[in-house]
Amino acid sequence: MKVSLITVCRNVAPVIRETLDSILSQTHPEIELIVIDGASTDGTVEILREYVKAPQVIPTQEAPLRAKGAAGSVAGGPMPIGPAGGADPANVLDPSRAESRGGRGIDILVSEPDKGIYDAMNKGLARATGEVIGFVNAGDLLMTPQSIAQVVAAFQRSHADAVYGDIIMVDEKDIYRVHRTWLSGTYHRANFRKGWMPPHVGTFIRKSVYDRFGHFNTTLRIGADYEILLRFLYKHQVPTVHLREVLVRFRLGGMSNGSIKHILKANREVRASWGINGLQAPPLLVTRKLWSKVMQFFH
Repeated sequence: MKVSLITVCRNVAPVIRETLDSILSQTHPEIELIVIDGASTDGTVEILREYVKAPQVIPTQEAPLRAKGAAGSVAGGPMPIGPAGGADPANVLDPSRAESRGGRGIDILVSEPDKGIYDAMNKGLARATGEVIGFVNAGDLLMTPQSIAQVVAAFQRSHADAVYGDIIMVDEKDIYRVHRTWLSGTYHRANFRKGWMPPHVGTFIRKSVYDRFGHFNTTLRIGADYEILLRFLYKHQVPTVHLREVLVRFRLGGMSNGSIKHILKANREVRASWGINGLQAPPLLVTRKLWSKVMQFFH
């Protein structure tokens, strides 16, 4: 079973290696790694260059950065060309680092401006070819080298369309300092009405579900991960199972956790997500959701 893992990033040079190494150390053999970079200026792109699986070219305004196919074409569009009509040799990426990792590396790398994190995620979804898709965002780490193998085994046992696990939330500067533990619990669709949701970064969904029910709603700036899970799991009732394993080490400090202002905005978008899907938001939804976050400190 091929799994597409999508990493979105922008100006994350201090942490991007940890994330990529946690993906490339997975024991599961069929992983497609897609990285969507938001035109970083802090050295992130230079680090990403070290991880490409095959020769690539730096993007121009006409075309983004993509992996070169076996026949010499560039997946997803024409190869950017230099002033002389050919690829600029100075911009060709060196695959030697990927060779040192047994040929594993980034399969598709796009570096260009985007319209926010969910726009970047949609770019990754549009390029994914795996049967199952997951997100491992910059700074986050897969918990063990067996994490994706455990996810695949859960899909194969259950024939589910979505598998989610547990995550630990760690300090932004010290990944071994655990602040919260998100134990997701056995799946019950009705729990959405109590403010529950599975952790998006620990949830893996079949590509066929995205193909049927759509990608992220980019009108939401913080809560689109909640909306897409509500749409897939609650509205369309895709078969879902809980894997009782900690799958991801999640760095705190992201958009929806960075400040009280962001948390309040995220919870407004949680309520809006129900209306977007033609659903009536339950009473006390936001209060219950905030309480569920408080309880994570006691696990």
